[in-house]
This record gives sequence, structure tokens and C-alpha cells, in this order.
Amino acid sequence: MVGMINGGGYPRGWKLVDQEGSSGGIGMPPIIDFEHARQLHHHQLTANQCTSTLVKHINAPVDLVWSFVRRFDEPEKYKPFVKQCLVMGGLQVGSIRDISLTSELPATFTTEVLERLDDSERILGIRTVGGDHILKNHSSIVTVHPDSIEGRTGTTVVESFVVDLPENNTRDEICYFMEAVIKINLRSLAAVSERRARQQQ
Repeated sequence: MVGMINGGGYPRGWKLVDQEGSSGGIGMPPIIDFEHARQLHHHQLTANQCTSTLVKHINAPVDLVWSFVRRFDEPEKYKPFVKQCLVMGGLQVGSIRDISLTSELPATFTTEVLERLDDSERILGIRTVGGDHILKNHSSIVTVHPDSIEGRTGTTVVESFVVDLPENNTRDEICYFMEAVIKINLRSLAAVSERRARQQQ
């Protein structure tokens, strides 16, 4: 089902990372196929899980943005909470990465497996399999879509997640925490991508 965010048609329940103004591509009907995107971000939930989907518009070409997102082996290129990443298996599905985290997060490391890497549809799927944190059965999907922003070629990034609810936390608490981290990551992705786009002009 499609709802309205800032005048644009988006699947109901999706959230914009930034509440941009109504001018340009944000307030206009989006040109990407959100029904297809919604299907890509469909998660099978249990009663003890929460999920959310966030949308970020970036003023940079889609191939440039995807070049950062797809690098399972280099998340530190745009994720500010990543201190170091060690990958076993390269960029193949099933590869595992051990990530050392900065002190701003309530954990020191996390271990993740690459579940999907589709360069034709620009889809990245990751599942968390270990770490000293409370996030159990966490998985995320990131899709990158060409779009038009303020009359210029741009990109829309959609990221969704599903995770178990820890015993001593509410659904709102976990969703708020996860959304806050994703928003920071996507804003950083936008900054890195837009800076690179300007350098290439």
C-alpha cells in the first residue's frame, strides 16, 4: 500500500531520513518503482521482532552511490561508526566480515555475513551473526535506485531492517536506536557521494 510523505507517493510506514522541503524531486511523485522496492524490502516478522524502512535522496549518480554501498569489504568508506573491517571471502555471497566499532556505540564489534549482492538491481543484503551487542537475528537490505532530484539526475537509497526485541527493551526503543544509526550512515553516504560527484564534474 502506498502512502504519502511530503506529498510524494511512498509505501506506507516508510520514513524519510531528512524532511526535505516540498520543492524539487522530493515533493513530486517519485519516479522510481516503489511497489517493486516494497517487495524487495519485505521481511517475514515474528511477534518478537521489529522492522523499519528508511529513504534517503542523494544528489549523485546512482552508479556512484552504489559503488560505495556494494563494498561489503569497506563499510568504513561511509559508515562513521566503523573503525576497522576484516573480511573473509571477498565480495562473494557467504563472505563474513568482522567489524570493530567506535566507542560511540554500545558494542565493540559485530560479525556479519553477505547474503545478497546484486549489481544489476543494486541490492545488498546483510545478516548479523555475532558480536558483543544485543541485536539478535538482525538482517538488513539496502537498495539503490536512479531518481530525479531538483531536475537533476540523482539517487534514492532505501534501507530496511528486521531484528529481535531484546528482553528488557521495547519495540519503540529498539526501532529508535536502529533508525538513528541508519540515518547517520545514510547522511554520511550522501555527503561522501555528493562530494565525489562534485570532484568528478
